[in-house]
Amino acid sequence: MSRAPRKRLSPEESRKMALEAARILLVENGPQGVTLKAVAARIDRTHANVLHHFGTAADLHRELAKYMASHVCQSISDAIHARRVGEATPRDVGDLVFDAFDQGGAAALSSWAALSRNTDTLEPILASIRSVVEEFSPDCDARELARISHLLVLWALGDALMGEQLSNALDLPRSTARDVAESTLKRWFEEDVFRIGA
Repeated sequence: MSRAPRKRLSPEESRKMALEAARILLVENGPQGVTLKAVAARIDRTHANVLHHFGTAADLHRELAKYMASHVCQSISDAIHARRVGEATPRDVGDLVFDAFDQGGAAALSSWAALSRNTDTLEPILASIRSVVEEFSPDCDARELARISHLLVLWALGDALMGEQLSNALDLPRSTARDVAESTLKRWFEEDVFRIGA
């Protein structure tokens, strides 16, 4: 039985499909599972096709970091905007950050890039976090916002990497880190760090 012809995609559509496949591979198998060959197999394209779009595995990892970071930071920015007009809770904001690092795979990519001293892959993630801080800095205490962001990202990163094991070891609920983040964010919002409604 012959296979149906594959849909012809634009270069941008092909890149986006490959990056989404790479993100899923990252979540399923970790950074070592994100290879040009694995991405090609996942999207039913040739190795040469994926190579054409990304060049090398290192280039693929860097583009994946940019892709993930832009989506993560847009979600966080949207949540903060929603919070400022009363449409999102501090828990909503915190959960978005935690989910991005856990379910979204940002923790695996960030920790791998940091441990392997792969600054090219790590930089897009750091740049996106900076962009969120800069976006809201004119409306609030920029230094305090930077401190909040620093702490929240470190909590989310650590929780994604070993939160389940640590919670079990200390006989604490799995949601402990998120609960602490929620209470901390609530206090910061009450102190009007983000000047809600500005």
